[in-house]
Amino acid sequence: MADDLLNRGTHDRARINLSEDWEVHYWLQKFGVTEQQLREAVKAVGNSTENVRKELGK
Repeated sequence: MADDLLNRGTHDRARINLSEDWEVHYWLQKFGVTEQQLREAVKAVGNSTENVRKELGK
């Protein structure tokens, strides 16, 4: 089932879904990193936005 694009609550922002192009684009802009850096951070610490933010030093 695809993400509900109208549901942008806190739960939706708590995890990074690398399968959704729009979501990858959002996090690239939010963190100011490349797609490779984002993917490596998610691989290293999981898809929690807080853990990825810490991993990226943001």
